[in-house]
Amino acid sequence: MVLVPDTFLYIVYIVNRYKCLTPLRRFGKTPSKGFFIYQQKGFSMKRKTIVTALLVFLTLSIPLSLYSQSQDFQMNGTVLVKYNGSAANVTIPEGVTAIGDEAFINKRSITSVTIPNSVTYIGDKAFDGCTSLTSITIPNSVTTIGIRAFYYCARLTDITIPSSVTSIGDMAFSYCRNLTDITIPSGITSIGRSAFFSCQNLTSVTIPSSVTSIGDMAFSRCTSLTSITIPSSVTSIAGWAFSYCTSLTSVTVSRRTTIGSSAFPSTARITYSD
Repeated sequence: MVLVPDTFLYIVYIVNRYKCLTPLRRFGKTPSKGFFIYQQKGFSMKRKTIVTALLVFLTLSIPLSLYSQSQDFQMNGTVLVKYNGSAANVTIPEGVTAIGDEAFINKRSITSVTIPNSVTYIGDKAFDGCTSLTSITIPNSVTTIGIRAFYYCARLTDITIPSSVTSIGDMAFSYCRNLTDITIPSGITSIGRSAFFSCQNLTSVTIPSSVTSIGDMAFSRCTSLTSITIPSSVTSIAGWAFSYCTSLTSVTVSRRTTIGSSAFPSTARITYSD
């Protein structure tokens, strides 16, 4: 048995017919949208017919494929407004400068995304609810990660935030439950409200000396986090910033830092760095 695409076989038939060659005998029922199953017995076509049909098929299919791919990305100038596709692995086209708000929201089929170096902005809720997303590459061109940009990307295991990023929105990585470690880039000055809320497998956080403030509930419910060193550059830690971090036993912080109500769990031993 031979499995052949419908489109190709139709082209073979047309080429056969108009070249006055022996017609194609088809076995089976009415054509489906998928594939025909043909028996090799019953074919009586010259090699030239097959080659010609194949060339026609490829000539037509490549532009159609490119057209279909372009239809997946709804654009407004250079801003990617909406992704309409259903692919598991998505490569955003070169030339896109911004990923708009909610561009990929609730696209549960996506497992990986590659972002080109032309992108500088990832909008609010851009990948919110992409629950199958495990891998994403953020290039050094990106400066802003919006509010809830990767909210509830529950299977995301690893993400590198490049040094070019200067702003991470509130709840940007909330409920990314499979993230294990995060390095905050040196361009960041503040960590937003609930930025890493309920990242339950997060065991390591590196905060650079550029950070001056940590928002409320920023790392709340990061239940696998055991220790944290907060640089002396941080002047304020909001209330509940590390609340319900039930495994957190060691905190290093400056005496000059203003610490909000219930910022750390009662089980944490605080050591002052000055």
